[in-house]
Amino acid sequence: MALWARQVSRWCCLLQAARAAEFPRGLRGRSSTAQVRRGFAPLALPPSGNEVLPWRLQVYRHVSVGSCSAPDSAKDGSFSSPECNLPSLVKQEQAKSETLPDLSAKTLYEDWDDIPPSSALEEISEEEAVQIIAEPLLPLQSSTLRDYVDHSETLAKLVHLGVDLSQVEKRQKAGQLLLTLDFEKDIRKILLFLKDVGVEDNQLGPFLTKNPYILAEDLEALETRVAYLKSKKFGKAEIAQMVSRAPYLLLFSVERLDNRLGFFKNELGLSVKKTKDLVIRLPRLLTGKLEPVKENLQVCQIELGFQRNEIQQIVFKTPKILTASKKRLKQTFDYLHNIMGIPHHMLTRFPQVFNSKLLRIRERHMFLTFLGRAQYDPTQPSYISLDQLVSLPDEVFCTEIAKASIQDFEKFLKTL
Repeated sequence: MALWARQVSRWCCLLQAARAAEFPRGLRGRSSTAQVRRGFAPLALPPSGNEVLPWRLQVYRHVSVGSCSAPDSAKDGSFSSPECNLPSLVKQEQAKSETLPDLSAKTLYEDWDDIPPSSALEEISEEEAVQIIAEPLLPLQSSTLRDYVDHSETLAKLVHLGVDLSQVEKRQKAGQLLLTLDFEKDIRKILLFLKDVGVEDNQLGPFLTKNPYILAEDLEALETRVAYLKSKKFGKAEIAQMVSRAPYLLLFSVERLDNRLGFFKNELGLSVKKTKDLVIRLPRLLTGKLEPVKENLQVCQIELGFQRNEIQQIVFKTPKILTASKKRLKQTFDYLHNIMGIPHHMLTRFPQVFNSKLLRIRERHMFLTFLGRAQYDPTQPSYISLDQLVSLPDEVFCTEIAKASIQDFEKFLKTL
């Protein structure tokens, strides 16, 4: 705008100079053909803000007066001012079609103080070219979320939170889900909810790594499921423990959670209190498939020969037996019962032995047999409980149970 104002000022000065030069010649009555110098056609200045400036540049012409026939007053000797003829001449010239003068951009730029904007086609030097930093293009398709971290504020914040994107992208459609979410709008409220439930700050990242789908859940539905657990007399600390150890727990509707609790209560014949204690210690029983659980219960009863009340005790003390491999379960029982001679009632008292590796049980039993100390009958002297057999570290087992050194135990293992 400053440039246009400066140009208008120059045109006004030219107009004043033209009037000062032409009017005296008209007064002297110099006879010549009217000479009209072409000026600028009307131009409207661009509007500023919400106002439209009502300025228009008028057509200015330098007019030499005296080319017309002398008026009657001049013939009579009287002299009339040429200013009376000026309006008619100007009107005649204004009626003619006017065109803009052929002004080159170079001439205008010489008069203006501002530097003209550079053109997209303008050539630049190699030094300027290498200084141009181009932003990396967002890949249209990728098999890893790593390619999107620099372009997504949501992914960047999740990484800072401790989410392992390399594990998330292995889960079905989890990567696509994260790319559609906004951290402030969609994710922050879920994080605040999890903290309110009792998930620790340092566990939020690992939790979302295991269960990113919770970010797409309705907040009201999540609150309803927590309210259901509270109605079943689960304490706040117990709910926090269950949610942290079984991240998928809150994806289950109230109806499914209720059905799962009813299944374990009825199938095992447990009381309400013992059922609660069971799922608190192994909350993934509420989220895992029920078919393996049913199969393991049948194996314990039919193939291993445990009674219903014995199965209740085994499961209550060692819930993991419900999700253990059937093959491993049968192999461990076969060695304990048929090789070592451990009866059912002893296995019922120490069911944690089923959680131990069969190789560990075999190596220690064979070492005790080599030393003549393999005694598992509680009525006999030098009795060794199954808990001591499998739970103690090697050094403690050797010195306190086997009454030997760790070096002796290692030498024996080399002979196997």
